[in-house]
Amino acid sequence: MAEGSGFFTKLRERLSKTRNGLVGGVKGVILGHARIDEEVFEELEEILIQADLGVETTMELVTHLREKAKEDKLSDPKDLLGVLKESLEEILSAGDASFSVETRDGPLVVLVAGVNGSGKTTTIGKLAAQLQSEGKSVMLGAADTFRAAAVEQLTVWSERVGVPIIKHRDGADPAAVAHDAVSAAVSRGVDCLLIDTAGRLHTKVNLMEELRKIQRVIAKQIPGAPHEVLLVLDATTGQNGLQQALRFTEALSVTGIVLTKLDGTAKGGIAVAIQKQLGIPIKFIGVGEGIEDLQPFNAQDFIAALFEE
Repeated sequence: MAEGSGFFTKLRERLSKTRNGLVGGVKGVILGHARIDEEVFEELEEILIQADLGVETTMELVTHLREKAKEDKLSDPKDLLGVLKESLEEILSAGDASFSVETRDGPLVVLVAGVNGSGKTTTIGKLAAQLQSEGKSVMLGAADTFRAAAVEQLTVWSERVGVPIIKHRDGADPAAVAHDAVSAAVSRGVDCLLIDTAGRLHTKVNLMEELRKIQRVIAKQIPGAPHEVLLVLDATTGQNGLQQALRFTEALSVTGIVLTKLDGTAKGGIAVAIQKQLGIPIKFIGVGEGIEDLQPFNAQDFIAALFEE
């Protein structure tokens, strides 16, 4: 994604709340001091924690800033901005953020998890629309059978995008739906199967067992599947989202995070906390309601959109 692109301009605009809260706060500290002293580091620590980077990540970053200032004999607080920018980009660049439906024997099977309200079903619909626009054949699997509205919502997306959906009656065994969806995807030769799963509260043990069972059923049909397990998190929930993620990773082999509603929060620093503490790459970000507002995550673009004037 080139910096001059329309999406970069939109990204910058949509991240304005985080830019004002996080980067605006950091710049305020830097401009408010004539030289680097302990007060600068303490104030930066406060700003980073407020922006939802989390205590652990913040402490590591501030320690690194202190060491770098000493090592490079920095005296002007403005010099800390470049160091912080580089550090954040390094954290966000870790891991493989790519997502590709490459030519393979059989479909790419993608399991999508996350609590209700995180934007999970909408993410599936948007992803299906984008993949189809790239010439890929897509199928949806409605394995969130616990909530009738979830199946209905996914059905609306399947009709809107024009892709087939495999679903059972309300309350059916989610693993059975996943099984049938995989069988149908294989027999019809589709490129990508996106399976929705129940988003009941992450504290429910039975939901986690259900997710493990779905994963096992899929793996028996296609060795190595699901090839991607995407966990959808709502950026506006901040540190709460991180706790949700930790619970889901206990049950699932999560390969990537989809961070939604970044346009609605001043605490976009949660992206850094997620990457640092979970070690799972962010693969997509949502910055608006439109289908095109779900975008592949690019650490360089994200940091540039926050820091550039």
